[in-house]
Amino acid sequence: MLLATSTLVSSVADACTRFVYHGAGDEVITARSMDWKVDVGTNLWVFPRGMARSGEAGPNSLQWTSKYGSVIASGYDISTTDGMNEAGLVANVLWLVESSYPQERGEKPGLTIAAWAQYVLDNFATVQEAVDALASEPFTIVTDKVPGEERLATLHLSLSDATGDSAIIEYIDGKQVIHHSRDYDVMTNSPAFEKQLVLSEYWTQIGGTVMLPGTNRASDRFARATFYVNAIPKSEDPVEAIASAFSVIRNVSVPYGISTPDQPNISSTRWRTVSDQKRKLYFFESALTPNTFWVDLKTLDFSAEAGKVMKLDLGPNQAKIYSGVANDQFKEAKPFKFLGTGGVTGE
Repeated sequence: MLLATSTLVSSVADACTRFVYHGAGDEVITARSMDWKVDVGTNLWVFPRGMARSGEAGPNSLQWTSKYGSVIASGYDISTTDGMNEAGLVANVLWLVESSYPQERGEKPGLTIAAWAQYVLDNFATVQEAVDALASEPFTIVTDKVPGEERLATLHLSLSDATGDSAIIEYIDGKQVIHHSRDYDVMTNSPAFEKQLVLSEYWTQIGGTVMLPGTNRASDRFARATFYVNAIPKSEDPVEAIASAFSVIRNVSVPYGISTPDQPNISSTRWRTVSDQKRKLYFFESALTPNTFWVDLKTLDFSAEAGKVMKLDLGPNQAKIYSGVANDQFKEAKPFKFLGTGGVTGE
């Protein structure tokens, strides 16, 4: 069923880009854009250690307690779309229309796709730890309809850590596929990551100084991100490194308000994040505000004893203006519930 739905919605899939910058002095920075045709209802959240979690997949849901605190960007306040934990592990979910998930047979506990990224941030400090655990397939992914739409969420997950290691996790033809290498530093949407690697090889042979594709298509954004993230200088100044990362993610963003009649999959970039995994800084930039702000994870109290869930309200279209370190702008809040009830699994 999910496979059929994926085919039907291939013309309206949304777009994002993610890359990892390996800089000087062991600097590792992960950047991503969130491209979506409507307001995705994003807010920033601080989650402490010791939170009791549910996979929100019915009676046979995965249960766990968070080992690491994290700062995340929500989607509709029902899902984790992006974030970094206190160990410097970054997780990002991007749309992948080719996704199809295993049939639910009750043999394994279920995990809503809305909490897929959060599960990783809660439980692991490094990509290797996450890959080792996920390889055993301890849960079955459960998907559901995107809010306000009839299509099911079809996503793939990217991970990076403070050492610069990376992994891409996808479900293709109902089977989990893990691509694990420090070299897998760029990911966009379609096609599946295996085919993105072929694109990378092609454009590497041509060379970005000769020609680069300039459209908003996922394959073109992949080519530009791959070239530029490796072409920008590896400055020892962390401010310059962050500026370089922002310049690349802006280069592969989709201009605000753009629409392409025969390619409805091209959607405006709503916001961008840049995660400095060495200094534990999480930067956020909305397309509708002139300022960039950030959260300093080093000064947050993630302790289970404090147990405080905090929220930074970004407003409609993430248009509230913040500047500089925004830690003191967070307010204590009740944690959101991950979308899961009525979820659908299978192909």
